[in-house]
Amino acid sequence: MVCFICERRCHMEEGSIGECHRYECREGAIHERFSNTYLVTAPISAETMPVLHFHPRAKFLQISTTGCNFDCDGCISTVVAKEMDTDSKALHVLSPKQIVQKAQSLNCTGIAFLMNDPLASFFTFLEVCKLAKQAGLVTGCSSNGYFTLKTLDMLIPYLDFINIGLKGLSNAIYRSCHANSYKPVLRNIEYLVQKGVHVEVACIHKKGNESEVVAIAEHLATLSKNIPLQLMRFIPIDDAAIEDEPSIQESETLYQTLKSRLNYVYVFNSPGSTCLHTYCPSCGALIFERDFYGPMGSKLRRIHHFKDGRCTKCAHTLAITGAPSQNVFDEEGFEGGYPMTRALEIVEGTLVALGVDNQHDVTRCWEELLADNGLKKLHVDIQNFDDYAATILFLARIVGKEENADALIAYMRNKIDTIVDALKGVTQRPRVYYVMGKPLFALEDTRLENQLVELAGGMSLNKTLVLDGRPGRKITREELLKLNPDVIFISSFLDSPLEAFYDACREEQIDVEALKQHRVYTHPYPCFDFGSPRWILGLMYIADMLHPEIFHFDIHHEATLFYKQFYGQTFEASMLNRSFAKPSRDHRLNRL
Repeated sequence: MVCFICERRCHMEEGSIGECHRYECREGAIHERFSNTYLVTAPISAETMPVLHFHPRAKFLQISTTGCNFDCDGCISTVVAKEMDTDSKALHVLSPKQIVQKAQSLNCTGIAFLMNDPLASFFTFLEVCKLAKQAGLVTGCSSNGYFTLKTLDMLIPYLDFINIGLKGLSNAIYRSCHANSYKPVLRNIEYLVQKGVHVEVACIHKKGNESEVVAIAEHLATLSKNIPLQLMRFIPIDDAAIEDEPSIQESETLYQTLKSRLNYVYVFNSPGSTCLHTYCPSCGALIFERDFYGPMGSKLRRIHHFKDGRCTKCAHTLAITGAPSQNVFDEEGFEGGYPMTRALEIVEGTLVALGVDNQHDVTRCWEELLADNGLKKLHVDIQNFDDYAATILFLARIVGKEENADALIAYMRNKIDTIVDALKGVTQRPRVYYVMGKPLFALEDTRLENQLVELAGGMSLNKTLVLDGRPGRKITREELLKLNPDVIFISSFLDSPLEAFYDACREEQIDVEALKQHRVYTHPYPCFDFGSPRWILGLMYIADMLHPEIFHFDIHHEATLFYKQFYGQTFEASMLNRSFAKPSRDHRLNRL
């Protein structure tokens, strides 16, 4: 029998399962193996999903299961599906009625299947959509779009919106995910548009694929110039090379080209960029002002020239479905959307430093945190050393690595004590502003990076700001001028080349002491100030920069020793990327 769920069209004998392990052939029919079994059921805002032109700022109930119809290297959804037991305490069985009732009790506008693909749980999602429609809720999803026409026809009567992730326009990239061709995705985008479903499309911008992205925009324009295109600036994790990552400025340049093809284009993963805003395609007026809100997410901050679906400057009808919500819902910590996957990476990165070398132990720790609302606690605990040390011990006890945990904590505490002791009697503490990406995106005041600044003998100006963003918020030029920092640090997660940073400051007419004295610093290596125990190396670098008269840490030498002791490998700067989980891009966990 041929499975009709997706265009992989697996051949299945009676009693066998498909390649995705989500479906089986039983009594001559295709059955879902793990119906109504959820990893996440939590509220999320539209822009965090992300969907930008459908009920702006509305609150939805995010539902996520496990698994995917694709099998892409490095995808956490794939790992969770393969490693997590079906009776894991992190999973919860809820009927479609219970899902709808939860959405209603939380005053959600609708329900959205996110993070993993609904094609992994098609019948579960279909039944939720049917019941939600009866209850007056809207429904939608993010998907790789590999539906068959049969499954689309089953779903479309109950589907209001969809964000399709288009991996590219080559069969090779789809074959790398164990699919066959990109053409079914293009066919389905066209079919969904024809059927009146609200469609947004996301694609990745990697260095060198600009012509392919332009071709995607040109294809979408043949269907409708009003299809929103979400340009996901590539963040190299897993085994990806950091050389594939375009700068924010390079993605913004591509954005300008795409805007000549489509009316609505957005740049994600680029803190501080104005290319997340919606502008009127007729007169150019600012309509919706958005902020970066974590990987692949955004947050609607202000509504400008918009009323009753039109631009108030020129009366142009805008391609926005649904009125913006008057209420603002803010997710906390790692909740809502893709930041949860970063949390799982942080856990993995900590365990790897404890000597854990197998995926099974990592997954056990994921289960513990996901089952007991531990991600919320984790987000708080990783922001200071004492609580982080407790987290290290908690994870170590689960996997039997207490001795290694003691060694790691002792090493980190020794470095902190060395720095703190050397600063005794120091009265001149530079005033430090910490950014991510562009100059006006300030890191949230409680973030670890700001604690590192103060441990290293600086005064964190971010702590004087009221910032409720994730991981921060864009401030005004006037606010930054008033702060007038002596030193600026750029986050090592989503950073900016120094030359581009100075250019951006000139464009914004920012002239503060740190710029005059050329005291703007990027970290020498990625992810050395957040996300894994490697932040202790970032602390040493910050101390070097703030007090060069006191500290002379050789960061490369310190990293070499750290990697040998805690990772059992040689430190090679060329093998680093933006992963919190992996000390190098060739690092692999064993599968038991």
